[in-house]
Amino acid sequence: MTVEREFHADRHDEPIKPASTVMLVRGRSDSIATLEVFMVQRTHNASFARGMYVFPGGRVDDSDADPRLHALCDGLDDERASTLLRVERGGLAYWVGALRECFEESGILLARHARSGELVRIDDAATARRFAEARHAVHDGTATLLDVCREERLRLALGDVRYVSNWVTPRGESRRFDTRFFVAPAPPGQEPLHDDLETIDSLWVSPSEALERATRGELAMFPPTASNLQFLAGHNDIGTVLAAADAVGS
Repeated sequence: MTVEREFHADRHDEPIKPASTVMLVRGRSDSIATLEVFMVQRTHNASFARGMYVFPGGRVDDSDADPRLHALCDGLDDERASTLLRVERGGLAYWVGALRECFEESGILLARHARSGELVRIDDAATARRFAEARHAVHDGTATLLDVCREERLRLALGDVRYVSNWVTPRGESRRFDTRFFVAPAPPGQEPLHDDLETIDSLWVSPSEALERATRGELAMFPPTASNLQFLAGHNDIGTVLAAADAVGS
């Protein structure tokens, strides 16, 4: 079932904006039974969630609903996406927004080469420079994700991006978001890194360790982040996490 929750106290109504965030997961290199998730720390100057440790994510933009970009999506269409999110239409924009924000905030692009079908790798210097420039261009608005996909001849890889939960910022906050949480395997040949703009730190961490560090006051985080870490902490490998996420939408 869909998890839809509010957190914190009420004060007054504010407009609610759609948002997406994605939990990138991988198996730890020294263990076959330990899962790690990528987290970033938001800048202390942020207007929302300042200093908090979060997963890459943010507002769903108008560009995320562009039908030209949706035509470059593999593994999911708007009808199926909307059904999974229990909305009438427009569900695919949440998935696209999650991938765009992931690219902007971590440098990871979940996409495939249109010709070969292989996942994008960014593991040589020339490719890294090219995609770093594209990442910053998308972030500052001088390019769109559609531009990047066309330039690099890519298709967005949505097949392994699973929906997990829905959290709504409560009344009383200065900014309110209807946020969909997703989980996806980190692609090989790409190494995430915070952007030093909206985020100032990043780490790979096991979900249980992240929760322990939050309890000790070392990692500040909102209840939705902790709740989704608890979801991940119940699983030791990517396959079982994806299966559990599939059960959410069933």
